[in-house]
Amino acid sequence: MSKICIIEDDESIRNLICMALTHFGYDMLAYERGEEALHDLENEKPDMLIVDWMLPGIDGLEVVRKVRQIPRFKTLPIMFLTAKDGEYDKVLGLDNGSDDYMTKPFSILELSARVRSLLRRSQMKEEHILSFKDLIIDEGKREVSLSGQPLALTYKEYELLVYLMKHDHKVVLREELLHQIWGYDYEGESRTLDMHIKSLRKKLGETYAKHIKTIRSVGYRFIFEEIEA
Repeated sequence: MSKICIIEDDESIRNLICMALTHFGYDMLAYERGEEALHDLENEKPDMLIVDWMLPGIDGLEVVRKVRQIPRFKTLPIMFLTAKDGEYDKVLGLDNGSDDYMTKPFSILELSARVRSLLRRSQMKEEHILSFKDLIIDEGKREVSLSGQPLALTYKEYELLVYLMKHDHKVVLREELLHQIWGYDYEGESRTLDMHIKSLRKKLGETYAKHIKTIRSVGYRFIFEEIEA
């Protein structure tokens, strides 16, 4: 179920949209102010953001700018839903990070259709994206970034990280990693695997290295859950 975050200070409009999109099968996060939403987005990962421009406190344009500064939200579908209907406003909104722009008053059916379209396009884009918090892998480009900065990995380090992140639901056996990454059955001497894991952890830094968990005498697992310090 896709999760949609809406920031709208008009309670009646906010409730209408939440009721309608819930009816169409979406899970909703609703906020009156941008500050509240930005605070919760530190832990939440919605599939789409709908935002009013004229909000109390931080306006919608500033909310979108701040959201786009968060690495894991670089490709998040964002739609402005606002009474500002001037051509200049639409261009400004789109140029500052939104993917769509819809003016009030609006049709619920058209809104739901645009939501489906944006989510569909986003899912197509993200087919080759792996991410955990600020660690992002673009498989199409074979690029890894951490907190918005490129992360230089060797070929084997990259392949190890991708394989472990794709198999987060299970422990990956040492033999499986050696076979899949190095391409052959490797009996006895397997220090090369441990050396690559050690190097990969060092490059990931302390915060992310601990998410590659060693299962003694068995293998490794990438843990997506939060780990207490």
